[in-house]
Formats: sequence, C-alpha cells, structure tokens
Amino acid sequence: MSQAMSPSAKKTYGIQRVCRAWRLARATVQRHKAQACAEPRIMAACEHHLLACSRPVGVRAALRGTRFEAMECLREAIRAVKGRYDTNIAKGTKLRHDHGTQFISHAFRDDLKTAGIESSPSFVRQPEGNGCVERFIRTLKEQLLWLHRFHDVAELNQVLRDFAHRFNNHRIIGRIGYRTPAAHRRILRGEAA
Repeated sequence: MSQAMSPSAKKTYGIQRVCRAWRLARATVQRHKAQACAEPRIMAACEHHLLACSRPVGVRAALRGTRFEAMECLREAIRAVKGRYDTNIAKGTKLRHDHGTQFISHAFRDDLKTAGIESSPSFVRQPEGNGCVERFIRTLKEQLLWLHRFHDVAELNQVLRDFAHRFNNHRIIGRIGYRTPAAHRRILRGEAA
C-alpha cells in the first residue's frame, strides 16, 4: 500500500501498520484497492418514440467515458439511423441526456450543433427523466455485463453491438404489442411490418 519510510525507525510502512494507525480492518483496505481497478464505461444512445419504446442505436464502451467517446457514440447512433453522418443531418432531433461532464462540454455541444441536434438535459438527480436509456442499461447489465467477463474493451464493444442488434431485431417486448423494437419502428413510420 505505502512504501514510505518511517523517519524514526527507518522502516517501510507496511499495510498492517497503516491499518493499525487508521484503525481499519485489512480486508477493508484490500477491498477498496480491488475496486480502484479501471472498469469500462458504457455509453448508449437510444432512439425513443413518445409512448412507445426505445431501441439502442449506439452503444459503446471505453476505459474512460470522456466527451470524445460520447461524441463517437452519438455519431455511431446517427449513422445507424440516417445511414451517414453529415452537417444538419438530424435537424429537429432532441438528445435527452443527464448532467455528466461529457455532455456539458463545449466539444460535445459543438458536435450537437453540427449535427443539428437540440440538447435536452434531464432534471438534476432525476434518472426517470432519462428513463429509456436507463432501462436499456439495466437490461444490458442484467443480461450481459454481470454474466460475462471480457478480456479487453474491443471484445466488449463487439459484444455490445451484437447485443444491441439482438435487442432491436429479436427481443419481443410486451408494452409495444409483443413486437420487436425494429418492427414497432417500422409500424410507427408507416412501413409494412
């Protein structure tokens, strides 16, 4: 834990001495050290229709959830829905997001303006305002992330893309009439089911 030298005894401070001085159990220190390992951050962009359902269109994992990773997730979502990424391609679209630093940054807001997307932040400490994506992330955790271990972020990203594809095209959801999100989207757009 610490390799500092004691000035009087000229000995290194060991974990037992630090725990004794701080009045901590050694297991507590070990548990906190284990939690400090880097876990990938999951970002998701979901397309949502009022009173209907949401479907994940951009899902991405990164070791650090920076504004650049959030911007790449947004671009991936636009490409999935529109087929390409261009200036003002998503004019009239609103992006619902929380108050994370990556969404408030100038770079991310500039990227929103470039794509023609209006920012619509949810209320502070109100996760239900961002409920569609929160529900998808809960499902993602329950059915994938808590069940499997991944060797690296690239493998996790591939599995996330596969999961989003299965979720959109094969998962039947009761609240939308026992249809898949992709079939429900086609019905809402007036296309043949």
